Amino acid sequence: MKENPIILFDGICNFCNGAVQMIIKYDRKGLFRFASLQSSFGEQLLSTKPELKKLDTVILVSNGKIMTESTAALNILKELEGWPKVFYLLIVIPLPIRNFFYKLFAKYRYKMFGTSETCMIPTKEIRNRFLS
Repeated sequence: MKENPIILFDGICNFCNGAVQMIIKYDRKGLFRFASLQSSFGEQLLSTKPELKKLDTVILVSNGKIMTESTAALNILKELEGWPKVFYLLIVIPLPIRNFFYKLFAKYRYKMFGTSETCMIPTKEIRNRFLS
C-alpha cells in the first residue's frame, strides 16, 4: 500500500502556514499529510536525519524519499489541481539556481510575512490530515 506524502513545514512561519492552507485548498484528493517541524513527528524525523536540521526548508517525504528546498516545493505543486500546478514548469531551471532563490526567500520570509507564537490549529474537517 502506498503511503500519502508528508509535508513538514515551519509551524511558526506565517508564509508557511498560508502555503499549507493553499495546498489543502488545491489538494482536492487529500493526497498530502502535514506536520510542523516543531511537532513530535517533525522532531523525530530531524533526529534521525541531522543533516536536515541545518536547512531552512520545507521537507517532502514521499515513497521513502526525502526532498527539500525548491525540489520539495515544486513536487508538491505538481500534485495539486488548478493554477498552482503550472509552477511545476520551473523544474527546468537548474537546481543551483532554483535553490539560490529558494534560500534567499527562506532567509527573509519572517521579515516579510512575520511569525506566530504557535503552530496553526487545523479545523475539524482537516485535522485527520495532520500528524502529531
